[in-house]
Formats: sequence, structure tokens, C-alpha cells
Amino acid sequence: MIRSDRRSWPLAIWLALLCGYVDAVGFQQLGGYYVSFMSGNGTMLAVRLAAPREAVSGAVAVLAMLLGLFVAGVMAGTLIRLALPRLGQVAVLLLVALLLGGVALLGGWAAPAMVLAMGAANATFERDGEVSIGVTYMTGTLVKIGQHLAHTVAGRERWAWLPYLLLWAGFLLGAGLGALAFPLWGLGSLLAAVAGVLGAAVAAWRLRPTA
Repeated sequence: MIRSDRRSWPLAIWLALLCGYVDAVGFQQLGGYYVSFMSGNGTMLAVRLAAPREAVSGAVAVLAMLLGLFVAGVMAGTLIRLALPRLGQVAVLLLVALLLGGVALLGGWAAPAMVLAMGAANATFERDGEVSIGVTYMTGTLVKIGQHLAHTVAGRERWAWLPYLLLWAGFLLGAGLGALAFPLWGLGSLLAAVAGVLGAAVAAWRLRPTA
């Protein structure tokens, strides 16, 4: 996955940091719902549906909406990549920046656009029509760390686990920064993420295929 293109490592780690930042901001803005960690939202949806005696209809609707928006974001990003083979990565990142900027400027009612942005971000790295580096789903990254550490112990490889560890650490660091920023600046803190994503778009432009 990450090993397949060493030039992508720094950009992927940077984007994981930004996604962690946005997830922490969104988690606080939405009162305990995730904007990128859809496994968590899925678990919460199942728990709510399995507790019919509680007043859960509102929570179920919110969780279903978030899951649907995330899938829609992935679809939008993937369609962009299909339509623009050479510039798709740059275009996806510009879409992410636009969505996050809209939330920062328009306020809380636009917050679900964060979920669209996080879904689209996962289309940044694709190979042969499949996501090659997921920048928001860290459970899979932890699985890769464990797998490659096992290979290291078995003497088959030495450092293949390291990019995955850096990816996970980047997400964790970003989430911590988002947790600190939101109480100070609210959704305005997303402007920092917008700047970071625009910087990533510039890096993607420089890394774009030449033919």
C-alpha cells in the first residue's frame, strides 16, 4: 500500500494529521458524533437501534445521515479521480478545502459538509481503482502495523511497519490539535485545516503524473 509509492508517504501522513484535526473539531461541534470515524458511528447506530425503549429516533437519523454523507463524499472524490486521471488528486483536495472552508465561514448548520470532505479525502490516494492509502480509517492502519511487525519478527522485512505507524501518529497528533483549537476558535479553527489541505494540493500538483 504505502510502500508502493514512497513519494506519497509525507503527503499521506500530512493528510492523516489534517483529517484527525477535522475529526476532533467535528466531534466537539456535533456533540459526540464523528465526521471521519464511520466505524464508531456505525457501532453507535447499531446500539441505538438495539435499544428501542430509549428516545433514539433523533440520534438514529443523525447517524444515518452522517454515514450517507460520508459515502457520498467518497463517491464524489472517486468520480473526480475517474474524470481527471492526471489532476484528480489535486481536484479532490481542492474539493475538500472548499467544503471545509464553507463550514468555517457559514457556521454550524453547514457542519455536515465536514463529513462529505472526509469521505472525499479518502479518494486522494488510489491505485487500480481502489483506495491505496486510507487517511481517515485508522483501524485498518493499526492492523497493517501489527501485520508488518509480525513480518519483522519473522525476519521477512524490517521497516515496512514504519509508514503505517507514522500515518496513525499523524492522525492522533491532528486530533489532539483539533481538540485544543475548537474551544478557542470554534468552527473557525477549520481555516487552519483549509490552509493545510491547500498546501497538500500544491504538493499533489508537484507529484502529479507527467504522462
